[in-house]
Formats: sequence, structure tokens, C-alpha cells
Amino acid sequence: MVRLHGEAFSADPQAVYQRLRSIGAIAPVEIAPGVHGLITTTYAAALHLLRNNPGQFAKSPRHWRALANGEVPPDSPARMMMMERNNALWMDGPDHARLRGAISDTLCGIHPHALRGLAAGCADRLIDVIAPRGSAELVGDYANRLPMAILFELFGCPQPIGHRIVTSLDKLFDTAHDAAAANAELERACLELTQLKRQTPGADMTSRLLAHPAELTDAEMIQQILLLIGAGTVPSTNLIGNALKLMLTDDRFAGTVLDGAQSVGGALDYVLWNDPPMANYSPLYARQDTIYEGIWIPAGVPILISFAAANTDPSLRLNDAHWAGNEAHLAFSAGVHRCPAPDLARVIAEVAVERILDRLPGLELACPAQQLGRRPGTFHSGWIELPVTFPPVATSGDSWTPSAPPSASTASTPPAATSTPKPASFARRGPRRWLSFLAAWWRGQ
Repeated sequence: MVRLHGEAFSADPQAVYQRLRSIGAIAPVEIAPGVHGLITTTYAAALHLLRNNPGQFAKSPRHWRALANGEVPPDSPARMMMMERNNALWMDGPDHARLRGAISDTLCGIHPHALRGLAAGCADRLIDVIAPRGSAELVGDYANRLPMAILFELFGCPQPIGHRIVTSLDKLFDTAHDAAAANAELERACLELTQLKRQTPGADMTSRLLAHPAELTDAEMIQQILLLIGAGTVPSTNLIGNALKLMLTDDRFAGTVLDGAQSVGGALDYVLWNDPPMANYSPLYARQDTIYEGIWIPAGVPILISFAAANTDPSLRLNDAHWAGNEAHLAFSAGVHRCPAPDLARVIAEVAVERILDRLPGLELACPAQQLGRRPGTFHSGWIELPVTFPPVATSGDSWTPSAPPSASTASTPPAATSTPKPASFARRGPRRWLSFLAAWWRGQ
């Protein structure tokens, strides 16, 4: 049985996907210790399942036979990540439509231009802390903190509650041994945020969810908040980190940026195709025994969608001439459960990369790329650390600061900057000088 966990998988997941493709378009795997299922290994298989839900394949974990029979260990990280939850991700039919409608309506209240300003302000505050040092760890100091800061402002979430939410989410995504305790703490924190906003509503996402005509209960609010923050933090951290790692280590790609052939958005397209932040997730269940390309699929067995295997499927024959601007990847899933706000996720990632490259010219990886390690876990793909060095940059303390959360939630026009943007400078070391002017080029300066 091929394992989707452990050191060997984390060290080289693409080698595992290649091995699984040799078995078939859908192959048996061990998702976590003692938890078995199937996984798609090709683009066509992943798309087939996603487009046939609802219908031939169900989303609800109520169809998971091993779970219903008590065969999944109660403390299994797979159980915590795949168990039934009262949110839109895990539902089918009218129940899914109702909750997704509430989420989509709430997300529509976020203006992309205002979000860009909010993200830039949050990014600058983080960069102000590390700029004078001359060194940083870009995952822990930046990529991990930025999405959290943005989401919690949008949700009107106090810092103590937000810290508990993110700490618990990290444990779930990293398949921690204390997954059950992490899940319980996560739900408690989301309930506290819900109760706070019922008592003191504001112009934030939590309050808009509460005021939606769907009339969500506290239990439903807990799970929708968990879903939105979970989808907006850890995957965003991975997307930012994966993009920065690419730019710091791949001279072939760096050359295309230097030539003006690719924007930051193009770099993100490359990452979404080749190293998507959510690698394997979105389990589906055959409603009855079925066959796909000669492969027997028993009912009630979880089938993970491998976005990473699908996007790197050799049968697609993609190369550098095909990925740029090509949004046919499955990094944001597909079908009725597709991510409801991929454009907002891209805004956050683009701003994150633009600001760090603009303000810290001369970024260099502080260790050989071969020493970098991937975060452990079945479900997502990211880097543990990205240590870097750069010429220290003095800060004046006047970096642009975002206005209150309602600006990104309700503004109809982009907010004006309150200070003059810092001019882009050039790196001192030639091989990476593109890092210093890339953000300025992206803005048309």
C-alpha cells in the first residue's frame, strides 16, 4: 500500500504520484496510519469525479463506511480533516446550496481593490519588523503571518481568538498527533467569535454571515468560519511560500521574469500548476460500486482528489509555453465545490510577493536549496522554512497602514494611500537584481 504520509512522502511527493500513476488513474493509498482509501492520479480522473458531484459521487462523509463502522482511529489526523462538518464543503444538494450561498454572498462584500490595500498595509507592517535585520525566515516571519492578519481583520476577529484558531489549524493540516484536541480547541475559538459578533456586530464578514437570510445557527457559524479561515490561511501561506521559493531558487524562471515575459501573476500560475498549496483533499465517495477506466471503485471508500498529481499529469504535456495565464489547473478545485473566491486568494498572494520583493532588494536564500524541507502531511504542500539574507533596510515607521476592516469589506472604490510609496531599489548582487525591480515593473513604474 502506497503511503501518503511519512518522511518519504514529504521529501518527494512527486515521486509518489509517479508511482501511483503506474498503478492506475485511481489508486489505493494509506491516507494516514490505519486509514485507507483511493486517490486520483491523473487530470482526467480528478475532473471526472469533481464534475460528477453531486450525482455519481457524494461529498458527505456520511458515506464513509469505515468511519461509520468505527474503523477509523478516533485520534487520526485523517479523521479530523475528513470528518463530517456542518459546512458547505462537506454537503450535497440543497444543504450545500444554502450554506454556499451564504458564504458567496459574504465574500462578494469584499472589494478586490480595497483588499489589495489592506493586504499591502498588513505586508508592510510585517516587513517593517524584519527589514532592519538583514535576515529573515520568510515562512514564519511573513508568509504564515500575512494571511492570518488579513483574514482576522476581515472577520473582525480579536487577536487572542485568532491566534488560537491558527494554532489549531496548523496542527490539523500538519497531521498532528493531538488532532482531536486541536479540533476541539478550534471549534471553541470559532464559537467565541460567533458569540462576540452576535452581541456586538460590525461591518465584518462574521457579522454579515450572521445577518444573512440563511439564518445560520451557532453550530453552523462555527463550521463556516472554520472553513473560510482554514481555506484562507494555511493554503495562502503555502502559495506565498512556494512562489517565493521558486523565485529564489529557479534561475530558469528568474530569467523569464527579468526578460519581462512574466508578471507576478504569471509566477503564481506556474506555482498553481506545479506546486499547488493544497496537494490532496476534497474526498468524494461513490454512491454505489462503479468502474472508472477498468478500475473498481467500491461505494463508501474515500477518494482523495490529488490536485498536485492532476496538475503535473505528464499526459497534459505542459511546458513553459503553456502554464502562463492558463487557469485550467485544478488548484482551486472544480465543479460545485470549487473555491468560491480564487481571485481574492490571488490578490493576497500577489501583494505578498510584490511587497517583499519591492522592499527587500537583494534577497538571497541563506542555505542551499537542497537543505529546505517540505512541511509534513498528506493534504497540503509547502515549505517548513525559507531562510533569507538581504542588505538591511532602515524603516521610517511611516509604512502604509490599512484602515479598519470595513474598508475591504464594503468600499466601492480603492482606498487612497496615506503616504508616498517607497521607490523600488536594485539588488546589490547581479544574479538576483530582478528581485528589486519586479514589483515596480508590475505596477508599471
